[in-house]
Amino acid sequence: MTEIRGKVALVTGGANGIGRLLADAFAADGARLILWDIDEQALLRAKDALSARGHSVDTQVVDLTSPEQIAAAAREALSTHGKVDILINNAGIVSGKPLLELSAADIERTFQVNAIALFHTVRAFLPAMLEDDSGHIVTIASAAGLAGTAKLTDYCSSKFAAVGFDESLRFELKQQGSKVVTTVVCPFYVATDMFAGVNTRFSWLLPIIAPEDLVRRIVRAVSRNRRRLLMPWFAYTVWPSRLLPVAWFDALMGFLGISRSMETFKGHADRAADR
Repeated sequence: MTEIRGKVALVTGGANGIGRLLADAFAADGARLILWDIDEQALLRAKDALSARGHSVDTQVVDLTSPEQIAAAAREALSTHGKVDILINNAGIVSGKPLLELSAADIERTFQVNAIALFHTVRAFLPAMLEDDSGHIVTIASAAGLAGTAKLTDYCSSKFAAVGFDESLRFELKQQGSKVVTTVVCPFYVATDMFAGVNTRFSWLLPIIAPEDLVRRIVRAVSRNRRRLLMPWFAYTVWPSRLLPVAWFDALMGFLGISRSMETFKGHADRAADR
């Protein structure tokens, strides 16, 4: 079990969307918060609201595309708090464009925020966790890291990378005999501005997930040391479905509407805070 009360929890992308709800939930369970976000005004609003309810919260403006900013913010956080007990890599961005409409900058930024930043944040905070032989690293990935979707080539690729990052890190920690725990979270589309307009063909199988439901399940998964959280349950069928011939797999994704789920996408691509 991971004790949350009294622990220091750092949430990237913590000023908006899922990150903001995670901040509320972990604070309610007694965690001391550090929120990172690129949106300074939203950080100030989050800090004011949480402080007004008596919660301990520090905020840092951090551009996750900058390894230098990550390193500097991490040094400051460690200097102030000594250790981050629960690291929640939540920040993510989406372009929602066909491959040939993506600029080189679009692709690089997606990977920098969704995948490469994971390496820098974990490298910054893992040594103190290893020294104390305790800690929890949460990677908020996506069901898009389990199955590809049209108009999400950059996003899906970056989330496949995030899933692989968590899995490889988990094995490294096990081989070291470490008690540091990792959890990967792979939700289907979540009803936030980031994926506004997406559709699902069978909502009883693949519902658009309410943010509050996702956050509640994440907190429970962390507290119970669950290694993997997929939502909804139907997402677990991705692995056996990959045993099918490619044509059959593609037909199944088409029948379920997954491969066309971005056709009505509107989104909010400029905010690196949501899922």
